[in-house]
Amino acid sequence: MSSSDSLRVLNIGAFLLLSSVVAAQPAMARDSKVEVTPYLEVQQVLVADLKNGSDVLTYSTVAAGVESSIQTRQTEAQVNLRYERRISYEDNIGDDDILSGLARGRVQVVPDALSMEAGGIATRSRIDLRGGAPANLVGNIDNVTQVYSVYAGPSLATNIGRLGVNANYRIGYTKVDNEDAVLLPPGQSQIDIFDDSVSHSASISTGMRPGDLPFGWTVGAAYEREDAGQLDQRFEGKYIHADIVAPFTPTVALVGSVGYEDIEISERDALRDLNGVPIFGDDGRLITNKTSPRLLSYDQDGFIWDTGILWRPSQRTSLEARIGRRYGSTTYTGNFSYRPNENTSLNALVYDTVSGFGNLLNDNLALLGTSFTSDRNPLSGELNGCAFGQTNSLCLNDALQSAASSAFRSRGVNAQYVYNYNGWNSALAAGYSRRRFFASPQGSVANIDGLVDENYYANLSIGRELDMQSSIVTNVYTNLLDSGFGGASNVLGLGVNAAYYRQIIPRLNLTAAVGLDSFWQKDFRSNLTASALLGLQYEF
Repeated sequence: MSSSDSLRVLNIGAFLLLSSVVAAQPAMARDSKVEVTPYLEVQQVLVADLKNGSDVLTYSTVAAGVESSIQTRQTEAQVNLRYERRISYEDNIGDDDILSGLARGRVQVVPDALSMEAGGIATRSRIDLRGGAPANLVGNIDNVTQVYSVYAGPSLATNIGRLGVNANYRIGYTKVDNEDAVLLPPGQSQIDIFDDSVSHSASISTGMRPGDLPFGWTVGAAYEREDAGQLDQRFEGKYIHADIVAPFTPTVALVGSVGYEDIEISERDALRDLNGVPIFGDDGRLITNKTSPRLLSYDQDGFIWDTGILWRPSQRTSLEARIGRRYGSTTYTGNFSYRPNENTSLNALVYDTVSGFGNLLNDNLALLGTSFTSDRNPLSGELNGCAFGQTNSLCLNDALQSAASSAFRSRGVNAQYVYNYNGWNSALAAGYSRRRFFASPQGSVANIDGLVDENYYANLSIGRELDMQSSIVTNVYTNLLDSGFGGASNVLGLGVNAAYYRQIIPRLNLTAAVGLDSFWQKDFRSNLTASALLGLQYEF
């Protein structure tokens, strides 16, 4: 078995472990809720290239999946996992095996104190922002690669007298599959692609709520590290902080923090030929020079602070906004949550962080709750870009906009709105992300240092239950990508699809779907693809 196959088995195993935890839980308490729905699918797909030669491709798919959730006194978990095998009739259709899924779980080991948490995602990422931007991943696609990320660790939340004590540790692993070179605009050179990484995150804090004192306080420390296989890159961050929450009115509080941070990112050089040109391997990645000294790509340490306001007029509404100084410049962060009833929710996040690719995926997963809704593209079977939880939502458009190997500073905003009522189901997500990459000026990826890429995106989904046996769903999505490379034009992607679902007999469902997708690059390439699907799903 190859190393790539072994890693795929490892990540599938992580998802199956979470699935087995869900499936094995007995419904012992009256308030427990356990649902496990395994299924099999067979589908026929047609893809027509309407722009470049009008080629028509057809292939069949066989898929197996499970949708599981558990809510008991000790355990909360949800798993959405799907494995697909494509059976093609032409030699030029790739991606024969596709794994996609999202999982989050929590087990209470000691009541009201110690818990174990885990999460995982299997999805696909764009490789290079200068290349194609397929949104509907059907047929023979370019510039897309498979990504796996899992994490697990303990979390402690308890009280010692009047002091609250919190601590957690998390270990994560992220892997990006090997891919061939990406078709790029003329004059553009190949970038290095992320391979894999192991990440660690640990924190501890203690504090008191307002009461004995007219304000609440917290002091804490944190440590983060990510060791990436590509160019032996290392991210290491150390932090200490003190926070204050000072109630101003019953619903408004002033917040602030001071602290110290020390972040260092380093890498090694690549092997070079006789002319000093870095050497790429067969997998499209630079070959690391293990004897190279460490080259510093980012070094930031010093005093950090922020101040802001916290507004909580009810348990259903929360707003926090802060301004401060971190990473050597001014930072803006905030979050807003509004859930007026069980049918409606609105979440928004403004973020600013320095991270590597693997750490960012793990951080995003950890923010998502253990109860969420996630839809799949009816044509490709892939998870759509966002998952919606009760208090937090997860949109991966920023993390998956490219799989470059270098660490970066990521800033942006994203918002999600969900409304479900009287048979209607709708969700809207939109956002903007900006990444500034770090690399050593003496290293093999010096052209990446200081590069800024940007991504604007929006996704709209509207569904309607027609009757007890049938429903329809329509998805519209768009994104605008700016790679930041001189001479590389922006990439605009647009797409729409619609699906009809019908229960033929109990447990046997019919799916019929159509879609139209396009991307456009000035003076380079464009693509317009129509697709259709007819399939059957049997639930066990």
